[in-house]
Amino acid sequence: MLSDKEKYRYSRHLLLDKVGDKGQEKLKFAKVLVVGAGGLGCPVLQYLTAAGVGTIGIIDFDTVDETNLQRQVLFSIQDIGTNKALAAKNRLEQLNQFIVFNIYQEKLTVKNVLELFCQYDIIVDGTDNFSTRYLVNDACIKTNKPFVYGAIYKFEGQVSVFNYGDGPSYRCLFPNAPDECSVSNCSEIGVLGVLPGLIGTQQANEVLKLILNIGNPLSGKLAIYNALEASQLIIEISRNEDQINIAKQIDFDLYDYDYFCGIKKEKNMKEISAQELKALLKKEDIQVIDVRESYETPKIEELKALNIPMQSIPHNMDKIDRNKKVVIHCQHGIRSMHAIDFLAQNGFDNLINLTGGIVMWED
Repeated sequence: MLSDKEKYRYSRHLLLDKVGDKGQEKLKFAKVLVVGAGGLGCPVLQYLTAAGVGTIGIIDFDTVDETNLQRQVLFSIQDIGTNKALAAKNRLEQLNQFIVFNIYQEKLTVKNVLELFCQYDIIVDGTDNFSTRYLVNDACIKTNKPFVYGAIYKFEGQVSVFNYGDGPSYRCLFPNAPDECSVSNCSEIGVLGVLPGLIGTQQANEVLKLILNIGNPLSGKLAIYNALEASQLIIEISRNEDQINIAKQIDFDLYDYDYFCGIKKEKNMKEISAQELKALLKKEDIQVIDVRESYETPKIEELKALNIPMQSIPHNMDKIDRNKKVVIHCQHGIRSMHAIDFLAQNGFDNLINLTGGIVMWED
């Protein structure tokens, strides 16, 4: 039941014949997990919170960076350096005191995804990389959860609803992983600041439609929005049972989504965690290469990293030591994988990737 205060707060919803008291109660008792509190996650979270979705989970291991503020309008300057899930919760609690927020300051992985998804009714994909999208899709199929998909690229965005009823999945639309060169995110290619808001609000709308069982969800359809032309194209998607079965049969204990998506060409690529790197620095003389742009933060002084931006690597290979261990890092661990793949093709066999990137470093 809704309290008098809730009825007053949601009065504009209660006036709608397709929502009313019963619909608002559905929203109150719904549980939605938002994967990623970045460009897409911010508007999704804001509107689901305002609408009265009773339990909202937020999972994100990343921290707020000043470059995020151009599009992630949920955050402020004071949030820089704070975990995004935590910062989002702190701001959203000021928007609606009736919502329960569960935050997970960790990365979504094959080890935690099934247990986490089982706790929610609907999953929202606010990620920016293909490997996590395939993971979300496959876990949703395994746990029988619908998920609302969104993606952005420069000036264009996509929205769809996957695994809803007998509808198609993400693999039905993209049965084959993309080429390595197409695995990019906003930090590598840029994005128009308002675009995540345009796409994220559409995702929030699809979530509300699913909870309220109203309208026609974008199941079996892919909406493609072009911000430069203010145009939208709808593409029909068919369910592919073979792709559904592939997802059902995947063994998460053995499957490597980064390898499947071409982010890692070699399954035996050496990797090191931030904690392991700290220990290694105390024992051995190693070289650390930072392949980010010079303006990116944080900078870790104790690493004494040599900055060679990704695009400059072909012209600066002579600066990379071939006779001792070399740890290569970027912001999130994706560009550094590309760098290692390129350097391996040029004779380097002493390279180690910093898992998860420098954002995993803690003082």
